[in-house]
Amino acid sequence: MTVFLTSSPFVDGADRAILSNANGFVDRLREALPPYCRCLFVCSDPERHDLTCQFGSDVVSACAEAGIWFSSYQVLSGENADRAEELVENSDFLVLAGGHVPTQNAFFQEIHLREILERFPGVVMGISAGSMNSADEVYVQPEEEGESSPDFPRFAQGLGLTDVNVLPHYQKVKDNILDGLRLFEDITYADSFGHVFFAIPDGSYFYQDDEQLLLFGKSYAIRDGRLEPLIEDGEVLDMADFE
Repeated sequence: MTVFLTSSPFVDGADRAILSNANGFVDRLREALPPYCRCLFVCSDPERHDLTCQFGSDVVSACAEAGIWFSSYQVLSGENADRAEELVENSDFLVLAGGHVPTQNAFFQEIHLREILERFPGVVMGISAGSMNSADEVYVQPEEEGESSPDFPRFAQGLGLTDVNVLPHYQKVKDNILDGLRLFEDITYADSFGHVFFAIPDGSYFYQDDEQLLLFGKSYAIRDGRLEPLIEDGEVLDMADFE
């Protein structure tokens, strides 16, 4: 299996969905996929069919413009959740949508996606929440009002595709205030003791296959209550060398 963990694969600020080739992302994705692949778009909220359809349509059009062509395209949502295993087995390329991490995590557990993916040999691309839920143990960074509470579950079982905990959209959310607390300094830093979180802005991503785990682009590690810069755009970090 080949896995791409992105913050957002799209060009920021564009008037339509365009895949960004920052840090060679499009080139690497194109190389990993078969010439005409069978794509399955996996939703983040099984009840938000309007959001799912629009998001999925954006992925299709952006991929086509980038020269990534689909021989078939389907959506996995609450409407066809009972067919999850069949849909995955008949796909080469899975796109895990962005959205609300706990909502998506609950859906993944409901359809037993972790177990289904144990037999999947293709390419998985996570977007935002989809990248976060790809981890073995997911760090559920608080996002919505009330989630800063100590009673809010901060960790959950994920898909087990990687050991990496991604915190996406760092350039946009690093100064966020949630329930009167600073999202990173007051909440996430405190949660990082005994863990490592990787904060990445849009345009940076992880690439993982059976032989290597690589980090591309500007990025930071958060651990033991501290933020440390890792690499800049245009640079690559082999995670085998990460200490």
